[in-house]
Amino acid sequence: MDVQETPTAGAWGEWNPTEDSARPVRGKHRVLKPRGGLARSSTVLGVGVIAAVGAGGIATAQDRPQVAISMPSMPDLLGGGGNSGGGEVHTAAAADSAAGAGGGAATADLPRQADAGEALRHRILQQAESQQDAVDAQVRADAERSARESAAQEARTQREAADKEAEQARAAAEQAAAEKAAADKAAAEQTAAKAASGAGPASGTGTRAAGGYFLPTSSYTLTSHYGVSGSMWSSGYHTGLDFAAPTGTPVKAVGGGKVISAGWSGAYGYRIVLQLDDGTEVWYCHLSSMSVTSGSVGAGETIGRVGATGNVTGAHLHLEVRKGGSTVDPLAWLGSKGLDV
Repeated sequence: MDVQETPTAGAWGEWNPTEDSARPVRGKHRVLKPRGGLARSSTVLGVGVIAAVGAGGIATAQDRPQVAISMPSMPDLLGGGGNSGGGEVHTAAAADSAAGAGGGAATADLPRQADAGEALRHRILQQAESQQDAVDAQVRADAERSARESAAQEARTQREAADKEAEQARAAAEQAAAEKAAADKAAAEQTAAKAASGAGPASGTGTRAAGGYFLPTSSYTLTSHYGVSGSMWSSGYHTGLDFAAPTGTPVKAVGGGKVISAGWSGAYGYRIVLQLDDGTEVWYCHLSSMSVTSGSVGAGETIGRVGATGNVTGAHLHLEVRKGGSTVDPLAWLGSKGLDV
């Protein structure tokens, strides 16, 4: 039975670094990435296999001569080459050198990375501002469109209201015209009835004579009577009797006398003042024309024509009767002369 001998450390020259003999790692170091990957791993594996085979040979081959085995230095294992200093590993220096080279490159890359980040941030801000501007523009456009639509709707509403008012005005005018036509028709029928009963005009004069007096006009309708109060008259009440008749209807002298005044008289329009033989004054107002402006006239003679001059609302003859400078009721005065008005 063979006895296995334990080899001594001096005989094999084995290198076993301890904490006292290993140099501490200094500074910042970068772990270098192995180049060639599989090739370097195979080298390390081969060294391990050789070491294992050598150790087994010691146990089983006592008669074989001792073989010195040298371990590769750390730079060789890391791909950094051999060391002629008896196998000492200068890991700190190599790491410092690598860190210095890598750190310089990293420091050089920092400004470029900062510039790239700033450019990216600037582009993002520009895109955000552009999107916000687009949103603001859309909001303004919507507001302007809403304002235009509101203005158009308001214009349509006003136009519809104006059309409605115009339609109402047309309807009112048509109604007034119809009422006037009905009134004229009623007046004509009344005149025809008077003529048929013998109370109308006789002997073609258009007025009925009674004791030498004549009605002032024909085809008339009495509208405003004497003494009616209202704001339309300057004295506060109506001082005469209104005979509504078409413009141009002849106006007669109610009795014989002389014309003492004829012409424009403000609110009375064109006026003729006829003074009868007993001194009574008869005023004919709002005439459209005057046939006699002075001198004597006979009863029933045409002295002018019905009109709408001065302060009036329509064509009519305003007849006033004055005695001693004061007005009297024309209707009663005419009745006293035997005239059925």
